[in-house]
Amino acid sequence: MQTRFAKVLAGVLVSLPLLAVPVFSADSGGSSSGDEVKCDNGLVYNKKTKKCEPPKAGMIDDDSLYSAGRALAMDGKYDEAIKVLTLAQDKTDPRILNYLGYSHRKAGRVLVGLGYYQEALRNNPDYTLVREYMGEAHLMLGDVAAARVQLSEIEKRCGKGCREYGMLEEHIDAYLRAG
Repeated sequence: MQTRFAKVLAGVLVSLPLLAVPVFSADSGGSSSGDEVKCDNGLVYNKKTKKCEPPKAGMIDDDSLYSAGRALAMDGKYDEAIKVLTLAQDKTDPRILNYLGYSHRKAGRVLVGLGYYQEALRNNPDYTLVREYMGEAHLMLGDVAAARVQLSEIEKRCGKGCREYGMLEEHIDAYLRAG
């Protein structure tokens, strides 16, 4: 598996560096830096060098890896997101853990995703986006009570008016209507 990834990465390095054009997109997932750069062709924007580069452990800062991993996850490229996010040096960063959980959950590995969400909450119990996604994971397993626990935890932290509360409440309502 690693050999295949290395070959793909080598191909990108050799044939596509001139095609890697940064694209700007707004980040709504917890980064406070406003616009983030999104690279094409599996490359990651390195904030230090201000270039799109191949992802390598230690060569690109964790914020850049987070941004790229989140963008891949939001684009439905879950396995690619996991590969990028696992390169982060800080294995306790709740943002990284959250999107590792999200990517695994969306790829059908719900229990693996729950493990990442639990670890993220150990590091930051107030991270409401993790709680929203964890509630969605519980619904995927048919556990409405556990999803409601997360809804209650979100309410304690940011009230019924926050985005995460509204999103999880909608998911619970939709699940109950469908059931």
